[in-house]
Amino acid sequence: MKHYFVYITCSDAEQAKRMALALVEEGLAACANIIPGMRSVYRWKGAVEQAEEAVLIAKTTEDMAGPLTDRVRDLHSYECPCIEMLPVADGNPDFLRWIEDSVNKS
Repeated sequence: MKHYFVYITCSDAEQAKRMALALVEEGLAACANIIPGMRSVYRWKGAVEQAEEAVLIAKTTEDMAGPLTDRVRDLHSYECPCIEMLPVADGNPDFLRWIEDSVNKS
């Protein structure tokens, strides 16, 4: 089974916390980490912008990747939220099994 780190940027740590709770409670992610205080520089609608954001990293499986993306899009305040799936090449087998056991099965 494939596993993913899901990298999500949020407007602030409070939004990241709300999303993390929803994703874990709904069985879309096994866990989520919140990293506050990120500074982003990006191009949006033709202008270079800057913002303070928070990073949310969720751990999930391939089966839950699509539903997780859909749920983040529903919960997110951004018009075009950053949601990137980063495949996990390897890891502690016990931890990877725990991820599998912690998310809903389709």
